[in-house]
Amino acid sequence: MADVLALVEARLRTGLGEPDARAAVTFLGTDRVEVLRFTDGDVVRYATLGMSAQPMADPTAALADPVKGPRAELVLSVRAGLADTDKVLRPLAVLAASPQVEGLVVAAGASLDVGEPLWPGAPFTSVLVAESGGLVEDLELDEPMDPVRFLPLLPMTPNEAAWKRVHGAAALQERWLNSGTDLRDPLRKSVPLD
Repeated sequence: MADVLALVEARLRTGLGEPDARAAVTFLGTDRVEVLRFTDGDVVRYATLGMSAQPMADPTAALADPVKGPRAELVLSVRAGLADTDKVLRPLAVLAASPQVEGLVVAAGASLDVGEPLWPGAPFTSVLVAESGGLVEDLELDEPMDPVRFLPLLPMTPNEAAWKRVHGAAALQERWLNSGTDLRDPLRKSVPLD
């Protein structure tokens, strides 16, 4: 487990640079989850470290495989200085712990909801999980382990989350693209959905 996390942290540093802050959260009955903060100009990126220590297990499986199964870490990018986004550390840790706590398999296209604003005054309580492979390359591990995927999180307003449940992730992403939505704006309004 420690070896996997050391490789994951090295990959994060390769893709995002040196972290300028880190915090750790431990939930009862789960492994410790860290959140690293990387500042790149006017963009702040938060990346989880610890979610990939164990593979995510299918909640319907009788026994969780300790080696095989999808592994992931979460990455959130926001514009700096517009909101107190450092308060997102605990909600991000909650999302990263959800595979252990709730038996979720987190994959692209999924919605994750924390039930409260992601940071003080945030118009978002949930995120859309986007495809990996962009900002931080997937990390191949020794067979038979699955690679670690670094999944970007796109904050969604409650209206966007409801619309996504009906129309799907691809339709919401297309709506954002067509509207020129700045998904890194921590104070942005909901995209027009009519």
